[in-house]
Amino acid sequence: MVQTLLGTDNSKGQEGRDNNTSRKAATTVKLRWENQFDQPLHFNCPSRQSISHIKSQHDNFYEDRVWDFECKDTFVSEPECHWSPYVNDFEQEFSFKCPNNYVLTGVNSFHSNPHEDRRWKFYCCRVNSYCNQDCQWTPYVNYFDEVISWQVPGLNYLVGAGSYHSDYYEDRRWRYQYCTRKSNC
Repeated sequence: MVQTLLGTDNSKGQEGRDNNTSRKAATTVKLRWENQFDQPLHFNCPSRQSISHIKSQHDNFYEDRVWDFECKDTFVSEPECHWSPYVNDFEQEFSFKCPNNYVLTGVNSFHSNPHEDRRWKFYCCRVNSYCNQDCQWTPYVNYFDEVISWQVPGLNYLVGAGSYHSDYYEDRRWRYQYCTRKSNC
């Protein structure tokens, strides 16, 4: 998918004078998204990895988001994994945390046009020799209709997600829970 992103060019004119103009500069950037607007999303990290970076862009025409994820090495052996049930109904707030000592490695959702929202479920994995500690929630990482680009802090692992929906904006704000991990516990 190729998208055109618009930005504002506030550059100085000749001789460093401000032109007092705000020109729109069009930039074409190729972006890879895991889903298309109004279509299901299904993403799993490769085996032994977990989600490390979450990116999303909202579109007011579709009143939906496209999503992309990056993963990082996490597990020393093949993990035990399972899907959660759907954690929300349309237009409902949710706060999801993987079971104790599990890490978030995948997401699944589907969109409803009448509700202009998605239902979500999550894929969580663990290996027996590691446990999570020092867990904390982020503040909300986006405002309605804005781009999301959130990276799990170094030496931490994603374990949860929380979100609420606005009927006015037909979008969600997101926050995430992450933990450090300790071995041999």
